[in-house]
Amino acid sequence: MNASPTFSPPCGPITGWQDGAVLRATGIPYAEAARFKPPAPRPDWTETYPATELSPACPQGPVPFLDEVLGTHYGELPGSEDCQRLSITMPGDLQDGERLPVMVWLHGGSYTTGSGDLAIFKPNALVSENRVVVVSVTYRLGLFGYLGTSQGRPANLGLLDQLEAFRWVQRNIAAFGGDPGCVTAFGQSAGGDAVAHLMAIPEAPKLFQRAIIQSAPLGITRGRAKMNAAMAVAAEAVTEDTPMLEVVEREAQVTHTARRFGLLAAMPFGIQYGHAPLPPEEDIDAAWDATAPGIQVLIGHTSEESRLFLPRNKVLGHVAKVPVLGPLAVKAVDRIITEAVYGRASRAFAKRHAKAGGRANRYMLSWSAPGNIYGAAHTVDLPLLLGDEDTWRGAGLLEGATWAEINATGYLMRNVWASFARNGTLGGPAGVPGTLKLRAP
Repeated sequence: MNASPTFSPPCGPITGWQDGAVLRATGIPYAEAARFKPPAPRPDWTETYPATELSPACPQGPVPFLDEVLGTHYGELPGSEDCQRLSITMPGDLQDGERLPVMVWLHGGSYTTGSGDLAIFKPNALVSENRVVVVSVTYRLGLFGYLGTSQGRPANLGLLDQLEAFRWVQRNIAAFGGDPGCVTAFGQSAGGDAVAHLMAIPEAPKLFQRAIIQSAPLGITRGRAKMNAAMAVAAEAVTEDTPMLEVVEREAQVTHTARRFGLLAAMPFGIQYGHAPLPPEEDIDAAWDATAPGIQVLIGHTSEESRLFLPRNKVLGHVAKVPVLGPLAVKAVDRIITEAVYGRASRAFAKRHAKAGGRANRYMLSWSAPGNIYGAAHTVDLPLLLGDEDTWRGAGLLEGATWAEINATGYLMRNVWASFARNGTLGGPAGVPGTLKLRAP
């Protein structure tokens, strides 16, 4: 293919672009929606769509802490409420009629930050090394996408956006060398949580056959009704006509309302049970059981998830400085929180899935940059799977490691993820020695 390849999917002709060893078609609209309204599929077009710009991000506020840890830059992508876009990355030597495994990426960010096309999420290495097609989805966040109110504003709009993205993939991905019958949903943190909850929708096995759920905070997704109600009251002043930046400002106030709800407030925005497309909370396990036979799962987390957040705690910061006992105390706190938010719930998810007739495997990731204060923290899987040396330059999470060290481990981990996406195997029982342990449910 040439440097400006043209594709002919059912939605309408699309022109992409060459990016080193891969081809990309970026910023493709998969749905459209007015503010606080469910999405509808984007109407087909007849003129060639130039898919050469990255997807805009859903409007969001700055998070300096995450910029420091991940090396991202606030405002890296323009913000727009018209953010229901996806980007496709495929091998540069794609052959006519080729049908490759498809991996659909849902980014994390506590349902309030992030975007599918952030530089740190570039899937070029994953695609070129393993000959897969990656689809990166951008969707509505925060007040725009994840909080219903008593006035009838729908909840789960971001989840409905994602659902439309998967439907778009089923209809159109063959034109980009992808196999619509071999689709893996994968996501980290809030993105992993979204993947898990998309599995509760009866349609899910027709949309994706495998799911990789990375560091999903499933331990704090239940019992949230009172918190959601309090947040909804705080958000009532926001209307369809409130200026975009004022909505973002109000989001911080709504988040503050959640603080009295303890550990649940670690992720105040998120899915709401009993609102389309999800069943009531008491029926969620039955909904998951119904789709389990049609979806193979790989679920897990890092060994020190909460280490990402503990350095920000002033009390623990002082405790950590106490000789001998200080570091031990911090490790103990990390184990408790990691288990409560991620560990216990992910094991239960895998066991329930297998009992319901699905295939499930678990993993534990323990890689960390030598001597780094964050250790094997939440998000440490990201540089091993996505991005490159330039996009991760300056990330506090990686200080102490060379890119050669990071990429050597990343190469092996990307192979495990792609092997699972290709045929459900994990590239052998060993995982990645010293880094990634694979386990049965």
